Amino acid sequence: MGKPLFYEILEKPATSCIIGLCSGIWFYIQKKNIGYQHVGLSYETASEGHYWRVITSALSHISVLHLVFNMSALWSLGVVEQLGRLGLGVAYYLHYTLVLVVVSGLLVLGMYHFLIQRFKIEYFRRVTAVGYSCVVFGWMTILSVKQPSSKLDLFGFLSLPISFAPFESLIFTSIIVPQASFLGHLSGIIVGYAIAWGLIHGMTNYWAVSMLGWIAVVFVFSLKHSGAYDFDFLEIESVTDPSLPSVRFIGDGRTLQISTVPVEGIQIV
Repeated sequence: MGKPLFYEILEKPATSCIIGLCSGIWFYIQKKNIGYQHVGLSYETASEGHYWRVITSALSHISVLHLVFNMSALWSLGVVEQLGRLGLGVAYYLHYTLVLVVVSGLLVLGMYHFLIQRFKIEYFRRVTAVGYSCVVFGWMTILSVKQPSSKLDLFGFLSLPISFAPFESLIFTSIIVPQASFLGHLSGIIVGYAIAWGLIHGMTNYWAVSMLGWIAVVFVFSLKHSGAYDFDFLEIESVTDPSLPSVRFIGDGRTLQISTVPVEGIQIV
């Protein structure tokens, strides 16, 4: 007989919080009748400055089946939080979940860009990705390298050897769910190997908090700039060069203005 759910939640606090967050967002999307095109990530929307979609696309699910499949796999992968003896644990899990969300999203956009520009496949300009699958596939890959003897349990009855789970799941989902994002899942696997093999490393609490802070700044400014949400206290005005913003925080008659000026010879990406 297994452990009571309450004790398992205590053993997987970060995983439990993420599952709760994704489930809450799914409920909100259903209640407000929000479509995937409003929260998903595509090359076209990213080109228009909707950088906030890198985050919203990862945390959003449109169908309950999509949510259940991803969260079931994530719950099984939450064992990472209990592997402190292998250098993993809760902090490692949180640090690299943040990396997986951002880097896999950017890698997907990079793949779209390559296919559009190099092979002129315009189809990928408007393909919209949504779901936590990138992160799920990333953790499958990390666990397959760090703990190859583990098994991935899905829905409580399907068990896969973790060493083969990333590519088995990649093929399985591509066949069973034709609309599943092959490139999105592949990007999670690539970033997962980069983390597991130490190509992406060095995340500490300091760097995680710093990264989270910059994500929040980019999220808010891109949300404001794209017109998706109106922040009354924040104004973005064009100055000499329209691509360089002047930012003013307005309130109680006091104004703090931060202006940027062109720096010759430097490209800001």
